[in-house]
Amino acid sequence: MTENQQVNFTIVPDGDPADKRVYANFCGIEHTPFDFTLTFCEVLPLSEETLRAARTDHIVRAPVRSRVVFPVQSIPALIAALQEHLRVYAEGQPQAGKPGMPAPPKPVH
Repeated sequence: MTENQQVNFTIVPDGDPADKRVYANFCGIEHTPFDFTLTFCEVLPLSEETLRAARTDHIVRAPVRSRVVFPVQSIPALIAALQEHLRVYAEGQPQAGKPGMPAPPKPVH
């Protein structure tokens, strides 16, 4: 008979440092009862033509750079990790909390 054994481990990304990175400065979020989808886009400076169109329909289309689907169960850990990294980042920035720079975050939940 085989016993279930608990194994503690850490997951680390196993990628090549030369792997392509994707830049995004906008994230749209959707959810279902089962998962959250984060859609990362790159919003470029708007042309005069795009601005004119946006005045009419109030929509600016941005190219999707990546779409990532997370199971609902992993979202609290993602939020906690982002908050912790933002806190560490803000502490290391002498201008943190000044206009345009993030202040040390407060917990979301």
